[in-house]
Amino acid sequence: MPAQVPAESDPADFRIEPLNAQHEREGFTCSLAPTVERYLRTQAGQGVKRRFAAVLILTPDGHTVAGYYALSQFSITMKDTPSETAPRLPKYPQIPATLIGRLAVDDSYGGKRLGEKLLVDALRRSFEFSTQVASFAVVVDAISKRAKSFYLKYGFIELPGIANRLFLPMTLVAELIGSL
Repeated sequence: MPAQVPAESDPADFRIEPLNAQHEREGFTCSLAPTVERYLRTQAGQGVKRRFAAVLILTPDGHTVAGYYALSQFSITMKDTPSETAPRLPKYPQIPATLIGRLAVDDSYGGKRLGEKLLVDALRRSFEFSTQVASFAVVVDAISKRAKSFYLKYGFIELPGIANRLFLPMTLVAELIGSL
């Protein structure tokens, strides 16, 4: 059962921390897509353990999962980059990137801009880590029209030829997080 959310909840009242056994994942509900619920409940722990993904939880109390996202290393093939971006890239067959594999907010926390808080945190971490492990861009696979419009609002660019795959070059990530 989803937690009751105090009406006065403010995004500043939430913290983001790595997934651990204390997080109550079973109560997480997201009508955006059942796959984000299933991933959190049944796959996220194994993904972390096997180092397939870093899963970060948005929580008001260290137990309740108000939202989450998953990050992992990724690559984009040169042929999949937009034509206006390709000339500025080195001629490698694969371009290093960071994937936001999942990003979701519990339905009971809707309308509180927590998705934005999660995205900004994911972008900030991705940018900081890109100085240690190369990453040209952040990539997302939008799971719905609503999700796609959310990412487009923050400057993500559609990758040609791959439906609902978007990316944001690190140069734009730096500008975005610098303006917040």
